[in-house]
Amino acid sequence: MSNAPIVVSGVHMDLTDALKETVCAKVEKLLRHNPRIIRVHVELVHARSRDHSREFAAQIRLEVPGPDIVVREESEDLYKSLDLLVDKVDRQLRRRHRLEKEKRNHPHPTDLGDLGKAA
Repeated sequence: MSNAPIVVSGVHMDLTDALKETVCAKVEKLLRHNPRIIRVHVELVHARSRDHSREFAAQIRLEVPGPDIVVREESEDLYKSLDLLVDKVDRQLRRRHRLEKEKRNHPHPTDLGDLGKAA
């Protein structure tokens, strides 16, 4: 299991201990899948909208070797946003791992063009 720090922040809302524990429990699932995660930033946002649809948003940024993974989900319920967010990030991590494994097992030859020809 990875020892990646989990940073949880709230925008326009106060974070309770129960909410922080819920976020950490859901993110632990991601850390079990990929031990190469360096750091996890989770941002919970209470967007003040007039129609109250998509009132809450959850955003996560996973710092991994290579490009970071950034995902945002919005819904009318904060816990629903968290569930959707973790599912989406889990799919992306599995896809990235599968593509890395495919590239490692089936390398493509390098085309040197004119550089490979002797003069």
